[in-house]
Amino acid sequence: MTNKLYFTSNHTKEEQRAFAAIQKEQSVIGYYALPNQDIGAITSYCATLSTEITTIAVIGIGGSSLGAKAVYEFMKPVQELTRKLYFFESTDPINISDLISKLDLSTTHFLIISKSGTTTETISVYKYLYTLQSDPKVYTFITDPGSPLEKYAHSIKASVLHLPDSVGGRFSVLSSVGLVPLALCGIDIEALLLGAKKIKNSFFNDGYLKETLLKKAVYYAKNHAQYNINCIFAYSETLKYFCQWYVQLWGESLGKHQRHSAFHVGLTPIGLIGPKDQHSFLQLIMEGTRDKSVTFIKIEDFHEDIVIPDITLPHLEMLDTLNNLPFSKLINMQCDSVVEALLDQESIPLDTITLQSVTEDNIGALIFYYELLTSLVGELIDVNTYDQPGVEAGKIILKKKLQQR
Repeated sequence: MTNKLYFTSNHTKEEQRAFAAIQKEQSVIGYYALPNQDIGAITSYCATLSTEITTIAVIGIGGSSLGAKAVYEFMKPVQELTRKLYFFESTDPINISDLISKLDLSTTHFLIISKSGTTTETISVYKYLYTLQSDPKVYTFITDPGSPLEKYAHSIKASVLHLPDSVGGRFSVLSSVGLVPLALCGIDIEALLLGAKKIKNSFFNDGYLKETLLKKAVYYAKNHAQYNINCIFAYSETLKYFCQWYVQLWGESLGKHQRHSAFHVGLTPIGLIGPKDQHSFLQLIMEGTRDKSVTFIKIEDFHEDIVIPDITLPHLEMLDTLNNLPFSKLINMQCDSVVEALLDQESIPLDTITLQSVTEDNIGALIFYYELLTSLVGELIDVNTYDQPGVEAGKIILKKKLQQR
C-alpha cells in the first residue's frame, strides 16, 4: 500500500503532539493491539463448526457488521470462499424476509453480535429468527463479558465469544467481531492481520507511512473548518462496502463537541465509487463549493485480464482507441485522468492510495490505516474519538417510546 499526498502541511509541532498522544493512547484503547493478537482461540472455535454448515448469517448493526462485510465483499469476487455470508443489519421487514428466503435454516449458523448485549435492532431480529429456528446449537453470541446477552446465551447453553477489552464497535473489525465470520467463510484472517500489522509497524517505528499519516491528519485538522467534507473515491466495485465502513468510522468518531470548548466540530465522510460516480458527484467536487478533500483509492493489479475486443462499430469508429485495452488499465486511466483534472483546480486537497492487489493483507492494511488516521484527526480537533453520545440520545428516546407503546 502506498499513499501520495498532493498537498503540504508544515506543522511539525502538531505532528509531534499527535504522535505522542497516539503512542500514549495505546495503553488504554484496545484496537491498537489487534494486529498482534493470538488468533488461536478463534481458529479453534471455527474448527468446531460442522462441515454441514454452508451459510453464516451475522445479526448485528453498525460496527458489528460493516467491517466484516467490507472485507467479505472485497474478497468474494476474487476468491472461492467456503461458505456464504449474509448480514441482517436492519429492522426493515422487507429486508428481513428477503434475507430469510435466501437461507436454508438447517445449514445456517447465526452469529448474534452486540457489544452491549442490548442492541434493539439486533435483539429484535434475533427474536424473530428464534421463532423459526430455536436450536441453541445454531447460534453463537459475540458480546462483552458479563453483558445481558452473555447471560441469556448461557441460559440456553449457546456458544459465547467475547470482544477484547476497550475495543469500540466501529474499531472492532479486526477482533472476534470481524475475524470469526470471515474465518468461517474461508478468508485468511492471519493475512488480514498481517496487513494491519505492517501499517502499525510503519507508523510506530518511523516507517514510510508515519510522515504521510501525520501530515494528512494535521492538514485535515488545521483546515477542517473549510474542508469539512472528506470524500473517498474508490476505483473498484470491491471497495463499495469498505466505503460504508469508512463512513461510520469517520462520522461517528469525529462528529462531536470539542472536549475543551462548546463548539460542534466534525468532518463529513462521503464514499464514492469510480468510474460510476464520475457521472454524478464529480461535478460537485469539480465546480461546487470548495469544502471537500478527496482521497482516490486505486488497485494496481486486478489479476483479471479481460480486454476490450478489437472490433469496430458502425458510427462509433472514434472509440476504436479502446480496442485491445485491458479493463484493468482503463479503470486506472479513468482514475488518473480525474486526479489530473482536479489538480488543475489547485484549491482541492487530494491524495491517492494504491493497493497492490485484491488480497486480505491489502484490505487489512487499508482498514488499520483509516483507524489510525481517524484517531489522529480526533486528537487534533480535540474530540473524544471513541464515544458516541449523539447515537445514545436516540436510543434513550426509543427506549421510552417502547415502554409507552
